[in-house]
Amino acid sequence: QVQLMESGGGLVQAGESLTLACVVSGSIFKTYSMGWYRQGLGKQRDMVAVEITGGNSYYADSVKGRFTISRDDANNAMTLQMNSLKPEDTAVYYCNLVARVPDGSVDTYWGQGTQVTVSS
Repeated sequence: QVQLMESGGGLVQAGESLTLACVVSGSIFKTYSMGWYRQGLGKQRDMVAVEITGGNSYYADSVKGRFTISRDDANNAMTLQMNSLKPEDTAVYYCNLVARVPDGSVDTYWGQGTQVTVSS
């Protein structure tokens, strides 16, 4: 069973930095992409940053130049470095994985989410 666990959320002031981490456990045959999404209160869940295996990374316009996604495939882990945080970055951040598991199926997996709150 594939599970994702986020950590690193918290309360920071505007302009400060925070690093989120995601660790994947369980059996994976092939990873297609890993990424971060966020959901503000009363809002839909939106893509923040996604890295395609062997391909490009994509960022939401609102975070370009401030956030950086990094993958550690050897350890099935991923981080999101968030700099120059703004109050509008306040949201629950979710780790996302698209992968093929040993039974051959391709599924999307989500972590439980970690709260990031940026005060002004």
